[in-house]
Amino acid sequence: METPVFMPVGTQATVKGVPQRDLEGELDAKIILANTYHLFLRPGHELIRSLGGLHRFMAWPRALLTDSGGFQVFSLSDLRKVTDQGVLFRSHLDGDAHLFTPESTVDVQLALGSDIMMVLDECIGYPASHEAANRAMRRTVDWARSAYHHYLRRKAETGSAAALFPIVQGSMFCDLRTECAGQLRELDAPGYAIGGLSVGEPRPLSLEMAELTAPLLPRDRPRYVMGVGMPEELAEYVARGVDMMDCVLPSRNARNGCLFTSEGRVLIKQARYRNDPAPVDPACQCYTCRTYSRAYLRHLFQAGEILFATLATLHNLKHYLDRMRQIRHAILLGTFQKHLDSLRRRAVE
Repeated sequence: METPVFMPVGTQATVKGVPQRDLEGELDAKIILANTYHLFLRPGHELIRSLGGLHRFMAWPRALLTDSGGFQVFSLSDLRKVTDQGVLFRSHLDGDAHLFTPESTVDVQLALGSDIMMVLDECIGYPASHEAANRAMRRTVDWARSAYHHYLRRKAETGSAAALFPIVQGSMFCDLRTECAGQLRELDAPGYAIGGLSVGEPRPLSLEMAELTAPLLPRDRPRYVMGVGMPEELAEYVARGVDMMDCVLPSRNARNGCLFTSEGRVLIKQARYRNDPAPVDPACQCYTCRTYSRAYLRHLFQAGEILFATLATLHNLKHYLDRMRQIRHAILLGTFQKHLDSLRRRAVE
């Protein structure tokens, strides 16, 4: 896949409301994301393995990245216990107890058969004390080492071609991020992630942490910032050296009636769109904009029709993926700085 790239989020082995046919054909997405935690609990990684792996299970022929599930586990603050060995947690579905360890999350992802796997890390919220962030960072490094050594053994046994990315943590503390990145570089991994952002911190602080951390990671390996960002932030992360991004915003906001366009956001429930015959974005060539009016989309949204979620998500994902194509094109032409300056001017107009 070409980078920089935005990855649509398909948590439960599906991007909500969008068939794989449209992800591949209409949107030409090269890689999507699925979540280990959710697939581990339902339908189960062994079932998916028995059916030929996640690619075959969900009929997706292109690249797949799976998160380790660490972020979801740590969001279960009342249902989990963290130790140096791993995380003991109770399922949000039925309350059953499970243990995630650095090694077991690698095994689960190998069973899923994803192309890029993530190590188990300890993600903490914002704000956090330096002491708490330091403990989580050191545990993340220890887990990454255990996971990576296990991964190398399993890779030799199975012949798997999957890549495993460690994750840089350290909350919003420069010294902790720097130390974490330095220690993880010693693993000589095929790629690296920057985690612990989009956890409640101000947006400028997210960019600051990415700007600090990305240059500390190998320039010849993909650098992935997890869980970002708003449309106008994509180019800003690229400018700081980021190659890969994912975020639920385009699909979640679509289902809630917020559509991203080249002229700003369209909140489709507003009465001014009741009889508007124009497409959501005249500059967009997605199926939704080629075919339907704002008036029709508003009608679907107000009526609670399922079709709205599909059409709106198609448009928002197209908007994100088009932005990334424009960024890649500008990089190839050597005009990225000019492109970035233009985006910044438009953002303040």
